[in-house]
Parts: sequence; C-alpha cells; structure tokens
Amino acid sequence: MTMENALQSVLVEMPQAAGIWLLLLAVAVVAGAVLVAPRRAAAGPAAPPAAPPADPADPADAELGEAARYAEEVAVAADRAAVTARRRHAEWIAAEAAVEVTWKAFEAADAAWRRAAGAAAYAEVVAASPAECERYLHRSATAACRRRELPMADLSDVLTHRNGWDPSLHPAAQEAALRRAVRDRRLAAHLAATEAERLTWRAADLAAAALSTLREEAFEAAFRAETQRPSGAADWLDAQLSLDVAAGVTTVPIARGEHALAG
Repeated sequence: MTMENALQSVLVEMPQAAGIWLLLLAVAVVAGAVLVAPRRAAAGPAAPPAAPPADPADPADAELGEAARYAEEVAVAADRAAVTARRRHAEWIAAEAAVEVTWKAFEAADAAWRRAAGAAAYAEVVAASPAECERYLHRSATAACRRRELPMADLSDVLTHRNGWDPSLHPAAQEAALRRAVRDRRLAAHLAATEAERLTWRAADLAAAALSTLREEAFEAAFRAETQRPSGAADWLDAQLSLDVAAGVTTVPIARGEHALAG
C-alpha cells in the first residue's frame, strides 16, 4: 500500500512540476529579449546592403571622347598654322615689294652711271687743276653719302684716296666713278633682296602646305568625331561644306606672284 501511495503521489505531482518549469523558461526568454532590445536600439538601424560595383565605362563612350579630344587638338593646331601662314605670307609680300624697289633704284643708278660715263669721255679734253679735282671728288662723295647712295666705309676710302680713288682724275671721270660705285651698291642690294624674296617665298609655301594638311586633318577628325554621335553626320557635313565655301577655304598651295593667302 505504501508503494502504491508513493507512486500515485508522483504521478499526480508531475504535471504541476512540468508547468512550473515551462513558466520559468518563458520568464527567462522574456527577460533575455528585454535585455537585448536596448543594445539593438543604441546600435542604430542596420546598414543597407552594399551596392553592386558599377559597370565599367562603355567602350563606345570612351572612343567618342578620344575622337572629340583629338579633333579639338588638331583644330587648335590648324588655327596656329593659319596664324603662321598669314605671317609668312605677309613677310613674302614685303620681300617681293623690296625686290621691286631695289630694282627701280638699280635702274636709276645704272642710267645715271651711263650718262656720267658718256660725259666723261668728252670732258677729258678740258683741263682741271689737281686741287680742283680733289675738292670735287670730296664734295661729290660727301653729297652721295648724305643721300645714302654711298656708305660711310666708301666715303672714308674716297677721302683717304684708297681702293682706287684717284683725286687727280678729271671731275667728270670722278663723277662717273662715283656713279658706278652707287650703281654697284644698288645692284648688290637688289640681289640681296631677290635672295630674301626667294627664302621668304619658300617659307610661305611651306607654311601654306602645312596649313592645308592640318585643315584637311582637322576636317576629317571633326567628321569622325561627329559620325560617332547618335545624331549622325550627314547634316553636319553639309553645313561644314557650306561654311567652307562661304569662307573661301581652299587647299591650293601658294604660287609666286600671287598676293592673296588661300583661306
């Protein structure tokens, strides 16, 4: 009887004990949740997930940007070449004008020498004193130097009777010698001007050729850059050609004797 009573007592009290344990477990879970919640609030909201890495640049956009930069660089180079070509052309025009001026000066000096030489051939029969001949030579040479027909070096030779200047010659012969010296100086000046004109023409021709090449390259580079844009290139090409025609742009090289710079 005693074992039966004890077993019956255990079986009756087991549901009560299980209920107590479940209650204690629930209280522990609630307490843990209360303790953890403030820490989460202090830490702030959770960070959003990281954005995926951006896609690499579109090769087509990179190529378009490179083409545009190259077109701009070539356009700047063409503008600079145009400035250089205009300057070289102006220098050539000035050199060509100098050739004309020096040639006319030589023609005048040559005519004066021929007249003086003809007069000297008939004046030798007229006697003149050595002092008179010397004074005439010095006076005529000084006047020619003042007119910038003779340089100071030649005047010094005349006054010191060097390099073939003979004060004993007849005044007419001395005048012919002076006119010949002026003629020789004018001829040398004309030859120097002719050489300078040749060099400046060459420089202007090279500058015009460089400008023509850069203009063509700038046009092609700009066209390539525009063809890569979504808008297309047909309208742009028509507009560019119209502008070039209106501006008189040409790629014809400079020819000697032409005073107008192409483009």
